[in-house]
Amino acid sequence: MANNTEMMDKIISLCKRRGFVFPSSEIYGGFAATYDYGPLGFLLKKNLEQAWRYWNTQRRDDVVEIEGAIFMHPRVWEASGHVGGFADLLVEDLVTHKRYRADHLIEEAGLMENAGGLTTDQATDLIKAKGLKSPDGNALSDVKKFNQLVKTHLGATEDDTTLVYLKGESCQNIYLDWKAVQETTRRKLPFGIAQIGKAFRNEITVKNFLFRTREFEQMDVQYFCRPEDADKYYEEWKTYRMDFFAEYLGFAKERLRWRQHEDDERAFYARDAWDIEYDFAGMGFKEMEGLHNRGSYDLDQHSKFSGQDLTYFDDATNEKFNPYIVESSGGFNRLFLSTLFEFYREEDRNGEVRTYLALPPKLAPYKVAVFPLLKNKPELVDKARGIYKNLRDAGFNAAWDDRGNVGKRYYSQDEIGTPFCITVDFDTLENETVTVRDRDTAEQERIAIADLGPYFANKTK
Repeated sequence: MANNTEMMDKIISLCKRRGFVFPSSEIYGGFAATYDYGPLGFLLKKNLEQAWRYWNTQRRDDVVEIEGAIFMHPRVWEASGHVGGFADLLVEDLVTHKRYRADHLIEEAGLMENAGGLTTDQATDLIKAKGLKSPDGNALSDVKKFNQLVKTHLGATEDDTTLVYLKGESCQNIYLDWKAVQETTRRKLPFGIAQIGKAFRNEITVKNFLFRTREFEQMDVQYFCRPEDADKYYEEWKTYRMDFFAEYLGFAKERLRWRQHEDDERAFYARDAWDIEYDFAGMGFKEMEGLHNRGSYDLDQHSKFSGQDLTYFDDATNEKFNPYIVESSGGFNRLFLSTLFEFYREEDRNGEVRTYLALPPKLAPYKVAVFPLLKNKPELVDKARGIYKNLRDAGFNAAWDDRGNVGKRYYSQDEIGTPFCITVDFDTLENETVTVRDRDTAEQERIAIADLGPYFANKTK
């Protein structure tokens, strides 16, 4: 494993070198905290999304999925509290005029572990009492609030009547659509609505690669239930979400933990709030996903601001009420980044360092790579091409690789996480078998071509 202090640099280098993630607009000098997923990143991203979707929707009878619009009526964000309260603590270097998250500076200086719940006055007083300086060593301004909503205009004019916001969080679509979903699907409580959706935040400071960006995807499940059942389902979802990382994705349990929100950092309407934190080497434990017992606040607010009845009618008891909501919400970029951290490996093999991604086969961008031993031998190339085509036709995402020698091809496929490599050699032409190499062990075995389909079907579940 790489040294903790070097880990992020190694991950960033791997992402760019192998085509997982590129800085957006790089030919123009880049654009802060925006990234493009390259060919391999796209494939890993889709596999992670499918894993999340399988765990939260496909294997459950009580969760359905929607896809909501990015633009919504601006009153949505007034009702949700984002217009008035979706703000970070901003502080400015009085010499350079650079701006920073005050809570981040306080945490990085070791003054508090979680400073996000401080008021502006509390943060200002703490900075002054401790003599905290900017990263450039200069005095800091008083702390003020900075709203994170990204504003734009839709329409032929640019005035207050055309002001809209990009989604500050993706879950609001679910609250707006919840009754339509319930009525059209005829669902009874409890049930959940899931969504993978874009969100945008005008972050003051952005750092640590994908960990904090201004554009990202959120992966939400909003679980609707009777008020008296909320605590029970909250505990069930806590267990269920941790199992997703530890059991289904295979994250090491010692690198995962729960952290309960302090009273001063929990939203005023939240009955309880916990974060799943992951040990990002070099950064320590950081939030990866939140679980919140939100009560009925969201439906109450949207009913109040829209004037629409969003209540649920229980025909068994003749009751009408706004359900309570248990929320599971995580940023996709952090899931992607934590996956790279979790499965990055370095090992010394005969004096040489081998780097590889020990990704579970269900997450790997390619399940298998196919090589001809020599690319200048048509008979080997034709045979390998036939195997490659058959595997792809059978539904395996396979890679073709004939660059350099076989050893270099193994190294390249190891780095991108391909679990298995097939080499077609002269023995193949004689006995219809190929060499299959395992990424993690580097062990090889001969497998009959006719058995490759069932072999990989079993190995890549």
